[in-house]
Amino acid sequence: MMRGLGPAAAAALGGRSAARWCTYRRVTVAVCLGNLVAVLLVVRSLYSAPGYFASAPRRVAVKYSEEQIRLVEESIRIRRAAVSVELVEAVKKLEKVFAREEKRRKELPLELKQKVSYEILERMRDLGENSNTTEQREALESWRLEKLKDIRSASAQNLSMSDLSNEESRMLKRALELNWRMLMDDIGLWIPVSVWHTEHDDKPENEPEEEEIIAGPPLPPECNAQVHTDYGGAAVRWGLTHHKESAADCCQACLDQAKRARPGALKCNIWVYCPSEYGCYSPDKYEHKHQECWLKQADHPKLNFKDRYSESYRDAHPSAPVVVPWMSGVITV
Repeated sequence: MMRGLGPAAAAALGGRSAARWCTYRRVTVAVCLGNLVAVLLVVRSLYSAPGYFASAPRRVAVKYSEEQIRLVEESIRIRRAAVSVELVEAVKKLEKVFAREEKRRKELPLELKQKVSYEILERMRDLGENSNTTEQREALESWRLEKLKDIRSASAQNLSMSDLSNEESRMLKRALELNWRMLMDDIGLWIPVSVWHTEHDDKPENEPEEEEIIAGPPLPPECNAQVHTDYGGAAVRWGLTHHKESAADCCQACLDQAKRARPGALKCNIWVYCPSEYGCYSPDKYEHKHQECWLKQADHPKLNFKDRYSESYRDAHPSAPVVVPWMSGVITV
């Protein structure tokens, strides 16, 4: 049948047949089959390799003797006997109580916390700025008891408080009774614990007091230097910006100012010096540092503090030390 075709026609017909067979789909299938054959060959070679399963663990049956089994059972019995059954039961009961209480406890809403904070703040303001920690703690406890009394009274009469709903009253009552400290932490309220300091004098009765050493040159008699003493008076020269190397220099500055003062001006007759390297305490708002020298004037000099601060004063001023750190004197000419 191909007998009548020439060479050119036969070549063209063969090319069309080859093109019809080499399509994109058939080439893709052929490549995939080749990859599959290669993978199978690789897997076969791995499985047939010697020692392939050499690293696999083997289960070995271990037989224990009766003596070994007896020792193990004895060890288990001793360990169980050593456990404190009562303690374990008590811990389990506590865990149940804590879990039950945690479920019942509901955190107060933010608005209710703000109401509580405002009321406590007003109660603290009524005490004034000079109140000590004991008074603050008593006022806080008084507010808590009063609030609980109001809530219980309203609940007994089946009434609702003017500023709280019934649900808020129940939540606040539980917080005031059971979670009072947690409520104080939530609203950011903290009152320091009062620390009572008692000094014991162990010296014999007739033993003389040791004379305190004053740094610097000796002071002249007219300075009348007194350690641990603070005199009041009108300030002739502020010590915040007036420092002297020693108490003697401070006293001399007072004497010089009195001599050079103009007619009608204040003349220094009181000097107050801070000899402590750590600074000196004062109830005002300033930070008084070492070597401050205050020059003052008073017709009738009056003591502010002498020797020690009283316990009542330190209760009202927790930062005050026990001993007065200043030294001072009244000039006599």
